[in-house]
Amino acid sequence: MIYKIALQRNILLLLMLIFFHHGGLIAQETDIKRYGVAVIDNLSAYHAQVKADSSKKMVELRTLLPAVRYDLRYATANNFMHRRMYIPPTRHTFLRAPAAQALAAVQKELGMQGYGLKIFDAYRPYSVTVSFWELVKDERYVANPSKGSGHNRGLAVDLTIVDLKTGQELDMGTGFDNFTDSAHQGFSSLPAAVLKNRELLKTTMQKHGFTPLETEWWHYYWPNDKNYEVLDIPFAALRKPIK
Repeated sequence: MIYKIALQRNILLLLMLIFFHHGGLIAQETDIKRYGVAVIDNLSAYHAQVKADSSKKMVELRTLLPAVRYDLRYATANNFMHRRMYIPPTRHTFLRAPAAQALAAVQKELGMQGYGLKIFDAYRPYSVTVSFWELVKDERYVANPSKGSGHNRGLAVDLTIVDLKTGQELDMGTGFDNFTDSAHQGFSSLPAAVLKNRELLKTTMQKHGFTPLETEWWHYYWPNDKNYEVLDIPFAALRKPIK
């Protein structure tokens, strides 16, 4: 009887060790931030997630879309905050693997029509969303950090279409980060050519699985965001190979 109890105890201890070494590792390294959101903010936890589920890999977009153009606004002062938000500035951006693969399909389809994509923003570290919120505190313009955002999860992308011959952006009626009704997807009091350009972006993105944000013509997100954790990992760290 004593032997049986000791054996059961040893089996229980072994199971606990396995849990904490594998599934428990991520839980231990997930930091609950002051807004109540569980955030992955260290590389080892992120790598453990990717090893368990390859769809969670963050892909630098140019590895799949070598011809894509970047205009990463938050790495500069050319944004609605009028200050650089990505410090140190980055020349790279990322999406989770399924979203990045779908975006590559969008780029390929547009390329057959003489167009390409320009990226304003994709992955955004959670700490930057907190900075946005603490400066603005208006959910019409920035994500509430108590929820985390699609950008924080590596699932949202801000983008437009460019003419491959001229390199010029197609006229979308407003610029990026324009917080007026005229930037809404359903706003129709625009020239026919502008509506046609917006429709081209919208239909192509939707065809490949993205969902438009109603209040921003440039913002699209990949579904099932609850399956992906909020990240606060620096851009440079995400470029490191997964061991």
